[in-house]
Parts: sequence; structure tokens; C-alpha cells
Amino acid sequence: MTIDTDFDTDLSGQVALVTGTTSGLGKRFARVLAAKGAKVAITGRRAERLEELKKELEEDGATVAAIALDVTDEQSIADCVKKAEAQLGPINILVNNAGVSTEGFAVDIPIEDFDIVMNTNVRGVFLMAREVARGMIERGEGGQIVNVASIAATEPLPALTAYCTSKAAVAMMTRQLAREWARHGVNVNAICPGFIVTELNQHFLESPAGQKHIAHYPKRRVGEERDLDGALLLLASPKSRFITGTLLVVDDGQSL
Repeated sequence: MTIDTDFDTDLSGQVALVTGTTSGLGKRFARVLAAKGAKVAITGRRAERLEELKKELEEDGATVAAIALDVTDEQSIADCVKKAEAQLGPINILVNNAGVSTEGFAVDIPIEDFDIVMNTNVRGVFLMAREVARGMIERGEGGQIVNVASIAATEPLPALTAYCTSKAAVAMMTRQLAREWARHGVNVNAICPGFIVTELNQHFLESPAGQKHIAHYPKRRVGEERDLDGALLLLASPKSRFITGTLLVVDDGQSL
């Protein structure tokens, strides 16, 4: 039997903005979207890393804008969106990826560290989503907003109270914004990854403590950055028009 479907992941003609592209998942997301034909605005605070990634993507034929961004600064966000659209065109896809963490038990962590996590992971996600959505709503064309949450949104993790709290907030924010903006055709969803190896956590995951942690997972392994490609492309594609307010868990069963 042959099934006819028009679903694909061709993002030609789309403009994507990805936050936190100077390392880890953000860099991977930018590469994947560019490989599928999207024009991509890569953003972050480390200018030299942005330029390195821009050069790499352009050598592969992509159209890229590298823009400095501090997601804790509302004016920086407004300026970033304005520059991205001036260079690439109206934004159709936003990937809210920038995030930080702090480790420590709740009775010990400095409140300043807690505030940094919340300002980056929650306030920054909200401000960026709102700024991009304003343009999507004004143009009347809708768009796709993909927030990066975590299984930490629903699973308590040792000594990560600030991080878990922030990701739980992102999960609820995703559903709330999806509800508010649905009539404007702006779909808002979140990817909730399990443990994925990145440059930020590789040392821990390879340590004896990390290996002990991994041994408790059903498949006794952690993911690679490429394991989120399918979820990203599904939620970033305009063909996912019937999906909004979804928290897509991609964790290899780690939260089971």
C-alpha cells in the first residue's frame, strides 16, 4: 500500500532565530535548520564563537546572520530581533534554547545564582518569545516557537532546585502562550530532553558519579545532540500546524 503525504522537512524560505548557539544544543539546532534550507540568525554572547559558526554554515551554502544577544537584557532582545529581520526577513521560527544552571542544595545556593538561572531560563524565554510573537501576530502569518525545556520540568533532580524550577516554569509558559496565541496561528511547543552529552556536561557524565547515574536509566545510556534533530524539525516545520501547547519528551525513557 502506498501512502501519499506532503510532509517533509524542507525549510526553504523560512527564517529561524536560535538563541544560545555558541555551544551545545543551540549550535546543533542552528546547523540542522540551516541544512534544511532555513536562513538562520545565530545568537549569543561570545562573538568569536558566533563568527566561527557563521563561517562554517556559510561554507556549506547557508544564509546566516550572527547577532550578539544577552537574553537577560530586554533591549538586547529587541535589538537582536530587529537586526535579524533586517538581515534575513521576518522570523518564522524561534528556537528558545539559551539556558544556564547552578548546582547546589537549596539551603546553600546564593540567591544571586538562583536569580541568574530564573532570569535566563524563564524571563529570557518569555521576553524573546513575546518579542518574536509580536511580529508574527502583526504580519498575520503565524509561526513556530520551540522552547527548550527538560525532563527536569517534571522530574526532581538532586541539587538542581533552581534549574528544575525554571524548566517547570518554561513548560507551563509554553502551554499558556500556546493558548493565548493559537488564534493568531502562532504555535508554541517545547522539547523536553533527557540527559544529552554536550561540552557542558561531558566531564560529569564520563566520571564515576556520572556513570553511576546513567546505570539507573532503562537503556543505561545518555543521548547525543543528534537525537533531538527529529523533534526539532517536527516542531519547527510549518507542516506541524496541528501541534501546539505540546511538551515533547525526548529522553530515551530516562524519566520512566
